[in-house]
Amino acid sequence: MDGNGRWAKSKNLPRFRGHLEGVKRIEEISSAANDLGIEVLTIFAFSTENWHRPKKEVSMLINMLSTVLTKRLNGLVEGNIRLRFMGKREGIPSAVLKTVDRAIEKTKRNSGLILNLAFNYGARQEIVDALKHLVTEVQKGRLAVADLDESRISRTLYTFDLPDPDLLIRTSGEQRISNFLLWQLSYSELYFTNVFWPDFTKKELEKALREFQKRERRFGSLTAKK
Repeated sequence: MDGNGRWAKSKNLPRFRGHLEGVKRIEEISSAANDLGIEVLTIFAFSTENWHRPKKEVSMLINMLSTVLTKRLNGLVEGNIRLRFMGKREGIPSAVLKTVDRAIEKTKRNSGLILNLAFNYGARQEIVDALKHLVTEVQKGRLAVADLDESRISRTLYTFDLPDPDLLIRTSGEQRISNFLLWQLSYSELYFTNVFWPDFTKKELEKALREFQKRERRFGSLTAKK
C-alpha cells in the first residue's frame, strides 16, 4: 500500500494525512474484496524496515493500528471478516498487541474474507525464523534432514495456514517486492499501478482483477492452470 506520503505531498498536506486517507482505503478495499468473494487479502501495513523512519511517524503508525481496530471492530464482526496478524510481536507496545489480539478473538468465527495484517513484517526475517525452527527440530531428533522439502518449509512460515497469493498489487508506481512474501510469491501474478494508495478505490481493485483474469498461469508447465 505505497504512496501515502507522496499523495499528501502532492496536495500540500502533512504526511499523517496521507496515512489517515490510506486507512480509509483499507476499509473500502477489504469490504470490496469480501463482497467479491476473495478468500484472503494480505495488506502490508508496517515492515521491519519501517522502524528506520522518524520516531514521530513510527509512533503514529503504531498507535493508528490500535485506534482503527478499536473503532472498526464492530464493522469487521458485522462484515463477516476475520482478522489475522502476521509479523514479529517484539517491539510493538503491549497495549497495541492487546487490541490486535482482542480483534482476532472477536472475529475468529467469521467465515468471510481473511484480512491478513502484515505488521512489523519482513520476508527475510520470516525465512530466518523458519530455518531456525527447522534446524532446532533436526537437532532435537524430531525431524530428519531428508524430510525437509518445499511443503515442510511452507508449513513453517507465518502463512502456514494460508494459500500462496494469486495476485500481488503494488501502488504508486514502484515496481519491486520490497521484502514481502518472498517465498510465497514464487508464482504469483504481479500488478503495478501508478495510482497512490489513498486513491486506490474499489474501481481500481476491479481494474486490477480484470487484468489478472487475462493472465495465463502455467506454473512452469506448457499449459495454463487454474
